[in-house]
Amino acid sequence: MRTANVRTIVIWTLVALVGAAGWSVLALARGENVSAAWMVAAALGSYAIGYRFYAKFIANRVLKVDGTRATPAERLDNGIDFHPTDRRVLLGHHFAAIAGAGPLVGPVLAAQMGYLPGTVWIIAGVIFAGAVQDMVVLFFSTRRDGRSLGQMAREEVGPFGGAAALIAAFAIMIILLGVLALVVVNALAASPWGTFSIAMTIPIALLMGFYLRVLRPGRIAEVSLLGVALLLLALVAGRWVAESSWADTFTLAPSTLVIWLVAYGFIASILPVWMLLAPRDYLSTFMKIGTIALLALGVVIALPTLRMDAVTGFATRGDGPVFAGSLFPFVFITIACGALSGFHSLISSGTTPKMIQKETQVRVIGYGSMLMESSVAVMALVAASIIDPGLYFAMNAPAGVIGTTVQNASQVVSGWGYHISPADLAQAAKNVQESSLLSRTGGAPTLAVGVSEIFSKVTGGGLRAFWYHFAIMFEALFILTALDAGTRVGRFMLQDMLGNVVRPFRNIGWKPGLVLTSGVVCALWGYFLWVGVHEPLGGINQLFPIFGISNQLLAAVALAVCTTLLVKSGRLRWAWITAVPLAWDATVTLTASWQKVFSSDPKVGFFEQRSVFQDAIDAGKVLPPAKNMDDMHTVVVNSTVDGVLSAVLALLIVVVIADALRVCVRHIRRPALSTLSESPYVESRITAPAGLVPTRAEREEERRAVVGTAAPGD
Repeated sequence: MRTANVRTIVIWTLVALVGAAGWSVLALARGENVSAAWMVAAALGSYAIGYRFYAKFIANRVLKVDGTRATPAERLDNGIDFHPTDRRVLLGHHFAAIAGAGPLVGPVLAAQMGYLPGTVWIIAGVIFAGAVQDMVVLFFSTRRDGRSLGQMAREEVGPFGGAAALIAAFAIMIILLGVLALVVVNALAASPWGTFSIAMTIPIALLMGFYLRVLRPGRIAEVSLLGVALLLLALVAGRWVAESSWADTFTLAPSTLVIWLVAYGFIASILPVWMLLAPRDYLSTFMKIGTIALLALGVVIALPTLRMDAVTGFATRGDGPVFAGSLFPFVFITIACGALSGFHSLISSGTTPKMIQKETQVRVIGYGSMLMESSVAVMALVAASIIDPGLYFAMNAPAGVIGTTVQNASQVVSGWGYHISPADLAQAAKNVQESSLLSRTGGAPTLAVGVSEIFSKVTGGGLRAFWYHFAIMFEALFILTALDAGTRVGRFMLQDMLGNVVRPFRNIGWKPGLVLTSGVVCALWGYFLWVGVHEPLGGINQLFPIFGISNQLLAAVALAVCTTLLVKSGRLRWAWITAVPLAWDATVTLTASWQKVFSSDPKVGFFEQRSVFQDAIDAGKVLPPAKNMDDMHTVVVNSTVDGVLSAVLALLIVVVIADALRVCVRHIRRPALSTLSESPYVESRITAPAGLVPTRAEREEERRAVVGTAAPGD
């Protein structure tokens, strides 16, 4: 057994002490100023320990990753979906694909409950649940030729539970894609800077793809420098365009953006993965991680104070203006992607297992990417917690609650115990060159204000408006990369579903099926997006309220499948690593679903909300957010649809969990009855490191592989 040397022990002891110090200050400080740097310290210390010890334990002891086993990318390489991809590029793709709207806006909204509950769940949740789910799903999908989550459920859990998982996963995916697309449209509408910069990432990515594939294969460092240089140029040029005569060309209406997004999603989902998707996501990751790293550095330099309470009164009363409901279960539902996300399981069983070079890389790509996303969530929570709480609530409370003037907003917010004057509200908008910041709901504008606050403390207050608009553009780029990968994964899921009935669809490289299923997926989320853009209460807006619950229900499906596979593959003693997160997630999410369906509070329960609005219609009254009687009828329909969908999705997930439990119990009692759909072992011919930085032994192995390849007669 290998023993740690003194230097290693000292380093990890210091890391543990930094993390422990951060947690101690956050947990114990009351009635005194707390620097946001302590939140960063708690997060980074915990992430480092989780990755070094817990993730390594799961990869080596539980999963027993095998570096000699060929992955689907190597065995089934077709240059379209299956393609062995350098771990650094794949890490960028995977991170960009999983990091959508959730880690940016969820923690911002959850700040209503205070900074402490969100911090605990984001960090503990990712280490013991979210990152574990992503890594384990990636491992088992890789062992099964890159099968989708729903198809794995059908093959391993059984036809009944598998069918429920397939239907639930595909329906939830369409909802998630529609919501992500709506956030992008809202961010880019009337933003020539953002539209130009993001549009330029497409030709840059195409150039990078051909550079690596044709011009200079394997030259990752060269293509990275080229891509980053061109990306920075695009960002700078975006501001020039916004201030030039070209601004009108790149100032697009929401309906125009919908058409472009649907077209882009379709093309990105059918082109070879090396050509656009992987290099574009890799390119985007530089900006994403670079911005988050600069934010963390800015926090350490500027040492901003956490101005939000550690725990607010809304956490216990459940009457918050940002979202209704008590801390349990709704803070966990609201944060979603920053700690545990079902959407990630679709990527981990979608594009990534078809591109990974070695099984040994599941730790850095699956677990590591999720830690990176969690760090985004922590920085989003920091950004929301360092601004004036009065401004936070004025930005995130709907106009129907605080009114439309700074005087009304100031009065209402002060009544909640967070004083802010009308002059302060007006000045805050002026600082970022906005006409008003009132009721800028959704979380994204609040994050942008927090980002501008941090960066302006380092670079000077004169650049506050620049950093605000930079952050808005950054958020759009962040989310768009999840949209294109999600569309491709949706295509895989539909191909798997149809392949159970029509055999040719089982071959995901079959061109007619590829085009048809991509078109169907784009048409579905594109329809909901189009209606949502044209009707403020329709389309995807109708489904937005169940976004968080749907995502967490999908995580329950993923964890149930993982637990079943651990049991059936002879890893019963380790099944707790996914069974415990499953029990927690199921408890939280099913409780939230129950409350959303049966709560007597119209702000929480869909059917109670329907009843209140129907009674108002009968009395001839118009209630906010409706503006006329047609809107009132739309709210009634929306509440009914959301209530029914919440109940149906929850029921499907209960079926999946119950069927998974049945399969596990049957295997424990009679193992001979169980079968695994794992692909046969094939020896790998690829030599590649497990982590981002090769070890000495891995460098020597690569050197021997190169020499052996070049040897005469080989």
